[in-house]
This record gives sequence, structure tokens and C-alpha cells, in this order.
Amino acid sequence: MSSSTTVRKLEVVSPVPADIDIANSVEPVHISEIAKDLNLSPNHYDLYGKYKAKVLLSVLDELQGSQDGYYVVVGGITPTPLGEGKSTTTVGLCQALGAFLDKKVVTCVRQPSQGPTFGIKGGAAGGGYSQVIPMDEFNLHLTGDIHAITAANNLLAAAIDTRIFHESTQSDKALFNRLCPPNKEGKRSFSDVMFRRLKKLGISKTNPDDLTPEEVNKFARLDIDPNSITWRRVMDINDRFLRKITIGQGPDEKGMVRETAFDISVASEIMAVLALTTSLADMRDRLGKMVIGNSKSGDPVTADDLGVGGALTVLMKDAIHPTLMQTLEGTPVLVHAGPFANIAHGNSSIVADKIALKLVGPGGFVVTEAGFGADIGAEKFMNIKCRYSGLTPQCAIIVATVRALKMHGGGPAVVAGKPLDHAYLTENVALVEAGCVNMARHISNTKSYGVNVVVAINKFSTDTEAELNAVRSAALAAGAYDAVICSHHAHGGKGAVDLGIAVQKACENVTQPLKFLYPLDLSIKEKIEAIAKSYGASGVEYSEQAEKQIEMYSKQGFSGLPICMAKTQYSFSDNAAAKGAPSGFVLPIRDVRASIGAGFIYPLVGTMSTMPGLPTRPCFYDIDIDTTTGKVTGLS
Repeated sequence: MSSSTTVRKLEVVSPVPADIDIANSVEPVHISEIAKDLNLSPNHYDLYGKYKAKVLLSVLDELQGSQDGYYVVVGGITPTPLGEGKSTTTVGLCQALGAFLDKKVVTCVRQPSQGPTFGIKGGAAGGGYSQVIPMDEFNLHLTGDIHAITAANNLLAAAIDTRIFHESTQSDKALFNRLCPPNKEGKRSFSDVMFRRLKKLGISKTNPDDLTPEEVNKFARLDIDPNSITWRRVMDINDRFLRKITIGQGPDEKGMVRETAFDISVASEIMAVLALTTSLADMRDRLGKMVIGNSKSGDPVTADDLGVGGALTVLMKDAIHPTLMQTLEGTPVLVHAGPFANIAHGNSSIVADKIALKLVGPGGFVVTEAGFGADIGAEKFMNIKCRYSGLTPQCAIIVATVRALKMHGGGPAVVAGKPLDHAYLTENVALVEAGCVNMARHISNTKSYGVNVVVAINKFSTDTEAELNAVRSAALAAGAYDAVICSHHAHGGKGAVDLGIAVQKACENVTQPLKFLYPLDLSIKEKIEAIAKSYGASGVEYSEQAEKQIEMYSKQGFSGLPICMAKTQYSFSDNAAAKGAPSGFVLPIRDVRASIGAGFIYPLVGTMSTMPGLPTRPCFYDIDIDTTTGKVTGLS
């Protein structure tokens, strides 16, 4: 067992109780104890209650010269709607490394969205005896980062429509006078944020009174084309009825009616900015550079053009610090950012990973999770996150289950809320072997980045030895460095010790540098096609709208950015029903949007929605509170 002072011994029972019951049965240690184990002093963090703390970015400056630990990313095969346990594996592996293998370790995971927590998937704290605790706090509000993103996003949305409204009713002079009003002495000045717009326009004057009428017009009138606006309002709830709405119907906004929509908060570009930023100054620049649409003459309009970049940063100033928590076995966790992998880049933050790598030091481990299957989460980890962070992973884990592989082998549909078909509860080695083509493609794709791939086979009580061995053999045949059967859901860290040993060996035996799937200087289409090819596509088909957007973003100088595909997580293709390893299909690109502040172009593949809906029986049916103890019940 580890020499760490915070490590706890778990008392596991069988059958495994409900996640919330396990989480409530373990009393977390005070978060200051977890911090002390990482050599963090009280001036390195701000407490948020007894069990959460914000680790300050100043830690990075202090540890700048120290060496990093090993960097491990957890991806998965193409999942069923039930999920295959990537978060559980991420947590279980860290419990094994910290509590049983005596390694310094930090888990880096995303903050869950309330959408799936109350919707179809439940929380994201892991499961069984491999969880982040307190589980209810982790899944509900946490330290308010997603609420800060929602507030900042909607402030920008309000600024856009308000600016259009005021420009439509005022002359250049009246508009300019209101933007730069005289003070009590009658002197006018530009606010700091206005100098960003002046610089963009090539105006070097610092006194508003010196501007010519032409410069006043250029400065004061953004002339936003309402049809070009890509910025939407957000909320952190699955609400399908907000996928298309009309705004501006009040009596004071006559003639200003506009069709728009809500996205889920975690799809906001501000979430992607938080996940990809490297410092407070970098975040300020990224937020200001976010493009909300174009002027009628085709020039991109940014948050700084609207004068709101500084205010957005103020709303996000606490959210930039990662939240420190703990696992059931007392190992440290950094929770930060939560972009979905099917509609964003699906990874927790660069700053959390960087802080963690310094804190664990040489020989220590940072394990981070990339959302959904490795075709989206891990691909974006390598090609977007690692490009911006400059970090190189030594090992990638691909989580597989017999259940998902049976589905990919031609098994009946797996539907959330419905009992599993008989095929998933009885031995069928042939079905498993047929489905291993999915795992094999994920392994070869991930290996191509130059990292060692370890397959973690999550063991379920209905899996047989022959089925598990079939998965292991297929993984090794496909080029995995190792493949390990894991039982951390049922046994905690003890059930992932073999995985921990395999990961350590994989990290110590890296022979290649990190390789990207595509160079950034390719055209937008060439980069899209390189990713489509990795999915197994024979080609790409662009809608008229997608063609128009690609041409515009290229003309505006944004073609050098990486690509973030918004695509279903349930298949390599755009068709969620196409299981296994489909090939020869044509990938349809319906639209192309740009997150300029975050730093990527994102094509929408097929019918991808950025606002999920609730099922007939959402998870909220089970969530309640024990009014005697105040404890949450029914969270999963």
C-alpha cells in the first residue's frame, strides 16, 4: 500500500451497491490533506467547503523548472449508449497507481454537465468502487464553472443583439457620442478594450475627438449581418424545445425579430476556451478573439469589437483555476472544464494537466480522459489539445467491454432504460470476435500518433473467461502494447493493479515522438478529409452551406487552425446505426463553424445536434434528497 497519508482502504461488498450509496458510505478527508500530499501549501489554493478547493495557476509559475511525470490519456472503443466505463477506468487506474503501487498520481477529469446528469447518462464521477467523491457535489454545480460559462456566453449574446438594436436607431455621431461620452470635465476617452478595435482598424489615434467622420463610422458601426450570427445562447439543461427559437418579439424591439437557438452550455466556445487556455492573459486574448458573425461587408466581428472581452474574462476569472477533489481511496483529482467530445473537443483542461504533471514529478503519473470513442475524444486530444499544450502522452488506454464488442459484432441494439438482450448475458465468443474489428481500428489509429496503446477490458459479471480472453487476443493481434482484464468497478484500485503495471511499462518504453494526423498548413478540406479517412470514409461530401463557410473562413485567414469534428459518438461514420468498423462510406459535412477564440474549425457531420433532448424517462425520476440527513439519493 502507498505511504500517502490520505490513502484509504476500501471495504468492498458484492453485489456492488448503487454508486451514490458507495459514495455516501465513504467519509472524504478534508481537501487540505489531499493538497498537503501533493506538497501544496494553503497559499496555493482557495477552499470551497471541506471537500473541494481551487488550485491557483500561480503553482505553475512556481514549479516551472521542475520535471513532468508520465502523461496517460484514456479513450475507448465506440460505446453503447450505456457507456463502457472510461471515467471509471480513469479513476480505478489512479486508485491502483496511488493506493497500491505507491506512485504519485493525479486524475484529471472533466466537470459533468447537468444535461446528462438529469437526462439519459447520469453523472460522470466514475462508478462502483472507482469514483470521485463527494459524488453529488461533483455532479451538481461543483464550484460553479459551468454557471460562469453560461453567464459569460449569454452576456455576449445580449451584447450582440443590443448592438444591432442601437445601431439601427442612431446616427454615427450619436452612436459614437454614447460609446465615448465626455466626463465631468468635458473630456472624452477610449476605454481599454476599444484600443483593440482601433488597432484592428489600423487607427493609431488615442483621442476620440481626433477621429475623422470616416474613422468614426468604421469604429462605431459594427454593421453586423444578422444572418451571419453564429453565437447562440446556452443553458446547462437538455431542452429540445430551445433548438430553434425566435427572439426580439417585445414591443420595444419591433422589426428586430430573429431566429436563433440555444445550445447546451458545455457546447459553448467559452467552454472550449477554458479547456484550451494556458494562462489568464491567454484566456483574455482568446475570449476577445471569439468571432460571433460577420459585418455586412464580410469582415469577422469579435467579442472585443463589441467591447465585452474584458467583462467575459472577469466572469471567468475563478473558473480558470482547476478544482481539487479526491477518489474513494484518497488519491487526488483535478476536475476542470467539460466540453462534450461529440460537439466539441471532449477533454479536460490544459492547465489542470500541466499543474498535475509538475505536482507528480518524474516517475509520477497524470491520467486524463478523452470523451467517447478514440475516433473523436482521443483524436482531438492529440491533434488539438496536444498541439496547444506542447505536451506529449506516453501511453493511451483504450477501454473495451464484451458488451460493446458484441454490439459491434452484430448484436441487438443496446437501448438506455431497456433490459439488455439475452445475447449480452450469455456466452457468445463468435459475436465478440466479430466485433473486435472496432477495437482494432481504434488501436491502429491511436498507435499512429506514436504512443503505446494499452487496452483495458472492463469486466462485467456476465462476461465469461473465453469472451474476455478473445478480446485480449484480438487486442494484442491488432498491435496493442498490452491488454488487461480489469475489475476496478467491483474492487476499486485493487482491480486495476495489473493495468497500472502495464501502463507503467508502456510509459517507460516509448520509442517514437508524438506524430499528428495532419499538418496545420493543409487546407480546411484536406484536414477534414484526413480525419474522415481515419474513420474509414472513402470521401467527403459538403453541403452548399459548408462550401460557403469553408470559403469564407479561408478568405478571413482562419484555414491554419486544427479541425474539431462534431460527429455522433456511436459510430465511426455519420450513421449511429453503422457498427463495427464501417468503411467506404461518404462522410456528409452539413455545416462548418469556427471557434476562433478556442482555436479550431468545427464541421458538423450529418445531423449532429448541439442541444440534447430528454428521454421519456429521464434520470431525474430517481434523484431526490433525504430530508432527515440532507444527503442526495438516486444519482448514478
